[in-house]
Amino acid sequence: MHAVFITLALLTVTGISSLISRVGRIPVPLPLIQIAVGAIAALAGLNIGFDPDMFLLLFIPPLLYADAYRMPMREFGELRNIIIMMALGLVVFTTLACGYFIHWLIPPIMLPAAFALAAVMSPTDAVSVGSMIEGGRAPARVVHILHGEALLNDASGLVCFKFAVAAAMTGLFSFQQALGSFIFMATGGIVIGIVVAWAACRAEHMLLVRGYDDPPTHITLAMMLPFGIYLLADAVQCSGILAAVAGGMTVKFTGVMNEARTETRLKATTVWDMVNFTFNAVIFLLLGLQLPDLVTGGAAIARAGGISPWFLILAIVGIQLMMSLIRFAWIWISISARRLFARLRHRNTVIPSARNVLLMTVAGTRGAITLAAVLSLPVATLAGPGFPGRDLLVTLAAGVIICSLVLASVAIPPLLHGMSTDEDDPSLHELDMMRIELAQTAIEALHAEQAVLAQQELDTMPDGSESVDLKQEAIGRLLHEYQDTLRRLDNSRAAEASIRATAIREKRTELALRFRLIRHMRERLHMRVVQKLINDETELTINQELDFIEQELQIEARSLPRPDGLPHASTHGGAALPETGCMAPALTD
Repeated sequence: MHAVFITLALLTVTGISSLISRVGRIPVPLPLIQIAVGAIAALAGLNIGFDPDMFLLLFIPPLLYADAYRMPMREFGELRNIIIMMALGLVVFTTLACGYFIHWLIPPIMLPAAFALAAVMSPTDAVSVGSMIEGGRAPARVVHILHGEALLNDASGLVCFKFAVAAAMTGLFSFQQALGSFIFMATGGIVIGIVVAWAACRAEHMLLVRGYDDPPTHITLAMMLPFGIYLLADAVQCSGILAAVAGGMTVKFTGVMNEARTETRLKATTVWDMVNFTFNAVIFLLLGLQLPDLVTGGAAIARAGGISPWFLILAIVGIQLMMSLIRFAWIWISISARRLFARLRHRNTVIPSARNVLLMTVAGTRGAITLAAVLSLPVATLAGPGFPGRDLLVTLAAGVIICSLVLASVAIPPLLHGMSTDEDDPSLHELDMMRIELAQTAIEALHAEQAVLAQQELDTMPDGSESVDLKQEAIGRLLHEYQDTLRRLDNSRAAEASIRATAIREKRTELALRFRLIRHMRERLHMRVVQKLINDETELTINQELDFIEQELQIEARSLPRPDGLPHASTHGGAALPETGCMAPALTD
């Protein structure tokens, strides 16, 4: 009963925090609001224990799996060198440099313990990184680098943390053993993730070929896949985190979801979106729920050591500033090295601006992995001693997590203000170009069909002309539709800019009118239910039909280009295009 109450309480607080953010229009990132709501709930009496192992198993595999699935594979391949430098080199550099700084700043913390604290704070958090920069005007290359780094640096950070903890507890450390362990954990995790995901995709393919495509079954098994991959890798002492990431990328690479029915893909997208939203929110709520105890414990530690709690706050700020300086320096070194190698090879390379470097620096927030790992430090019991200075390290790590989120929430909006996206980013142009190519393909196929029908009309008997006329009529309507799409999208000739702008305005007006018609139809449908002229099953069936129509219209509205001089996609002539609501879930990869 207690577990059920905790689950219901977390879900309720999750919904309330999101409602506060949207209705209150508070200019604060949602993660900070959720942390604050969690802290208030804890002060109000909601006490929830924190099991690090259970936390890592329940939340991390599905979130990293989904993030890896949505990671653009082409951009990941193009940026692999800088992503690896950030995910591996920066973690080691941060562990060493920040470890010495922590030991210098707070001498009672032994050097191995300082290395452990620096290592556990070195991985960036994929959840908070995404919530901070998504939806803004951050350049696509910067977003891809940050996401790729957050997906991969957990493994390197946890390996450094593991050996620093062992050195602090036993006084022994072997570089060869640490390197070998990292290679085994990383390689084994990646191989397990690829093999298990590939086997699951082959099994899914065989079922789909035989016609077994039941959406609830498919989605349930797909939801269990990241947990299975993580548990299998963890059972053989490999990195479950990298296994989940590799599994998500493998599933995307196989393209098995493209073979499923449309209904399955739509429902799967909705379920994954809900899991992503709920788990992200619960992670920050749990952090907020632990915050009052951590603050109280930190103040008690400071008083017991004969120092002011303000010194602890200054130490947290100092550690965060040092980690930001280290991150800025490493990014600058990586960019300089990349520029040097490009010159030696006589190749062109894209060099981020100083503003983008600052954005990448402050976007390196800490979160779930840091909190879960630092809370896993051994506690003193009758069976054995605890980790030296555990409570102080937990307090410092929690403080740095909050400090990094506050720094990002304060610094990222000004950095993004007025920033233009990468003009060289192909993804900004290829979407419209692909739509143009597909429209041209459809027009060519329709013209070929017209030619075949014209020949049939010459060869057929007079009594068969009615069927040919019906086909010609249908082809004419489709040709008009695709030619209209081509006029809206094709901006290759400046002389036709006015024609394109007119076509886009006409389409906006048409879509606004269609949305209003659907709203009126829903009102009439509900009226007939109230009047008991139709039953609930009829209402449900027709509402589902209207949902699919509205979903298609919303996708079409989002695909409309926005050339200079045209109004925003949401308005034209006083007619508003509604945003995607709960009736039509957003579609993602």
